[in-house]
Amino acid sequence: MLKNTRWANLLIQLAAVLMALLLTTLIMLAADAPPLEAYANIIKGSFGSLDRISKVLLSWIPLLLTTAGLLITFSTGLWNIGVEGQIVLGAIATTWVLRLFQDSAIAPGWIIFLSILAGMIGGAIWASLAGALKTFGGVNEIFGGLGLNFVATALTLWLIFGPWKRPGVGSMSGTQPFPEELWLPQIPDYDLSYWALGLAIASIVAVYFLLQGTYFGLRLKAVGKNFRAAHLLGIPTWQHMMAAFFLCGIFAGAAGAMQVTAVYHRLIPSISSGYGYLGLLVAMLVNYQAIWAAPVALFYAALNIGSIQLPIVLKMDSSLSGVLQGMLVLFVLMVEGIRQRYLRRT
Repeated sequence: MLKNTRWANLLIQLAAVLMALLLTTLIMLAADAPPLEAYANIIKGSFGSLDRISKVLLSWIPLLLTTAGLLITFSTGLWNIGVEGQIVLGAIATTWVLRLFQDSAIAPGWIIFLSILAGMIGGAIWASLAGALKTFGGVNEIFGGLGLNFVATALTLWLIFGPWKRPGVGSMSGTQPFPEELWLPQIPDYDLSYWALGLAIASIVAVYFLLQGTYFGLRLKAVGKNFRAAHLLGIPTWQHMMAAFFLCGIFAGAAGAMQVTAVYHRLIPSISSGYGYLGLLVAMLVNYQAIWAAPVALFYAALNIGSIQLPIVLKMDSSLSGVLQGMLVLFVLMVEGIRQRYLRRT
């Protein structure tokens, strides 16, 4: 039947997107803002030049890495809200290794490699704490994750204004910038690192094959679909839950490492830039399907970068992109819920 075809599903998702655009347009009209000009400026601000495209891709990298990790925990039925803190811990661990070896005789390439590896491990350890609270302490992963997010933020501020503060002064601009040889190599004349871009693309491809083409991925999804049934079938459920947290932490830590080595080149108070929460929206919007994660994350990154034009050109608040992002998720989930309910009835 038509309702079970891919085309029907695509039309349903398209209808949700159109409803989100319509409601966002009505909000702008109510605020006496020109909708068409706003959308045109967002597009121009995202893709109007090669420099702007490079900035979109620079935002896309940590968002895609974060989304890749979240797809694993979502597939296991886990709401890893603590992913924001896992990004932060990845950035802290990366900064620690860079500071530790920046004056050593080790080749810069090896220092960068070790720092990124440390970031992945840092994110994985922080995610494992949320997993341990869930698995062994009975603490819901949402509350445990949110608590760990606050701890990670406090730890960042303590380091920036305490042990790692700039010589003679503590500054909200962050720690002392690292020398250029400890940056990930960038495309000439642009801020974009091709190494970071390659890592992000490789990560989402790896997660796609993990969830779609491996026995381990099938077990993760079995735990997510029905925890009790998976346990009765002999699947070690708590071990798979911990593994999902650990793997998600690796990708989130990598996102934090990219923020340090490829974007800011130092540790700043808002090092995560909200990519953890934004990754949650992207993962929900793609209905936990890795194949759609890259284009949807790119769309969200473009909204983030393009909305910078709104206060400059139209004197509008750039938070309009956040309204549109939230509306997209709201309507996609609502339409999908209606569809699922209709299918059960029929």
